[in-house]
Amino acid sequence: MGVAEDLGDHLAQATLAAMDEIDDDRFYEKVGRIVGASSPTLQEAFMTSIRIRLAARRGQDFVVRALEAARSGAKAPDAPPDLSADGH
Repeated sequence: MGVAEDLGDHLAQATLAAMDEIDDDRFYEKVGRIVGASSPTLQEAFMTSIRIRLAARRGQDFVVRALEAARSGAKAPDAPPDLSADGH
């Protein structure tokens, strides 16, 4: 990775930890605006890393819930609808 990607990912990890601690699931947007005011390049790297890490977090949560449901005999969680077929 380059400097911007490394710094963006490091900031994304710190921001995700802060989001958990302060219980603000949109805190990353504020951080992105602060970063973007000084460096659009770093903002892009940061936002890419945040999106990837949030998606991975959601995916991992879905896997855990699906396994818990399978092990307990409960109904499996529903995945969100696939909007790609509608051109979204």
